[in-house]
Order: sequence, then structure tokens, then C-alpha cells
Amino acid sequence: MVPKLRPWSVSLWLLVWQGGSMALAAAYPHGELLLASPVQAALRLLELLASSAFWRAVGNSSLRIFGGFLLSCALALLLASLAAGRSWLRDLLAPPVAVVKAVPVASFIILALVWLDAGALSLFISALMVFPPVYLNVLEGLRRTDGKLLELARVYRIPLWRRIGGIYLPQVLPYFRSAASLALGLCWKAGAAAEVIGLPAGTIGERLYTAKIYLQTPDLFAWTAVILFLAAAFERLFLAAVDGLAGKAGP
Repeated sequence: MVPKLRPWSVSLWLLVWQGGSMALAAAYPHGELLLASPVQAALRLLELLASSAFWRAVGNSSLRIFGGFLLSCALALLLASLAAGRSWLRDLLAPPVAVVKAVPVASFIILALVWLDAGALSLFISALMVFPPVYLNVLEGLRRTDGKLLELARVYRIPLWRRIGGIYLPQVLPYFRSAASLALGLCWKAGAAAEVIGLPAGTIGERLYTAKIYLQTPDLFAWTAVILFLAAAFERLFLAAVDGLAGKAGP
């Protein structure tokens, strides 16, 4: 069971953050550079919301990172569908999937910079990080599909499209939903990290790097809050779409 965010808990941690910022400001001449307060971050975020450059950065990053997520989901669904009944394909894909799961994302980012333009980096890295959880979960769901139902469908010569909608979707969607929830968080973390290293112009990652270089800690917290909001919003919207599909596929 995933813990829910309670208003009192969030408020308590905001007070701890505010207290830490005030303590550093009192202890050091420029302590606010080390930890901006939540009030400073919120005020800076309001300033950013009024600029067109902010919305361009949000749009550019969202398009690349969520685009990588969708492309990876499509590829993972296709390969999992093919690998479910083919042991040789599962064995063939096992090494690269294991490598992507184990190797640090920073290594892939640096290596990908040799091959790709900085503008495509976040899309590629997001897709790369999303693939293993979606592929493995969907594959597990397909392999756990009720064999008796599939045999019955073959005996009565039920068309493939009806088997997909009536048997496979209800069985696999819970696995896919769980994987998508995890992968959406991973793709935003990895995509933002790729932008910070690759520095494509007009992106959230570029703004984070600029904030770090010039010690603009209110900007750093404001842009981090934007990433958190975008990740949560995209996850809620995408999972709502999956739940709607599950409702249609159900009995």
C-alpha cells in the first residue's frame, strides 16, 4: 500500500525546511545561498510562471521526456508480446535488459552524448530507463494469462482481436499499470539528469544547471518543484487513461 500525502505531514516538512533555511541564514553571512526557504522558492516560481521562456522550457522537456516514455512503452509491449511465447527471444533480450537495469544512468548519458545530439539525449535516456520495468512486467502478465481460457478461445475459434480485448487486456493491464507508475517517475528523473549533462537549449535541465552555476538556489528549488509537479501530473493522467481502458476491457 502506497502511503498518501497528508496535509499535516507536508506542512510539518515545510516548517522543517523553513527552519533549516532560517538557521543557516542566521549562522552564515550568505546562508540563504545554501538553502533557500520555501517562501523564496514559491515566490521565484510565481515569477517564472509569468515568463514565456518558462513555458517553452516546460514544453520542450515534457515533449522529449514523455515522448521517450511513450516510445519505450510501445516497444516494450511489442517485444514482450513476441517474447511471451518464444524462449529464444526472451533469452536474447535478457542480457541487454539486465545491463540497462544495473548500469548507472550517468554512464548511459555520457556514452549517448558520443552518438546523439544533446536535443535527443533526454528522449533516448528516458526511453532507455522505461523499457526494463515495462517489458518485464508485461512479459510476466502475459506468461501468467490463464491457459485454460486461451485453450477455450482456440477451440471455439474466437478471433484474435476478441482474445486480446477479452482475455489478454484484463490479465495484463494490472501489470502494465504498476510498471507505468514506476517508469513515469524514472523517466523524469533520468530525463532531467540527461538535460543537466547534455544542456540542450530551452529545457528544464539547462535552467537547473544555470541555477547551480550562479548559486540561484530559489531557482533550483522552483525548477525542482516544476519537475515534481509534471511527473505527478503525467502519472495521474496516464494512469487514468489506463484505468479507463481497464474498465472497457473488464467483464
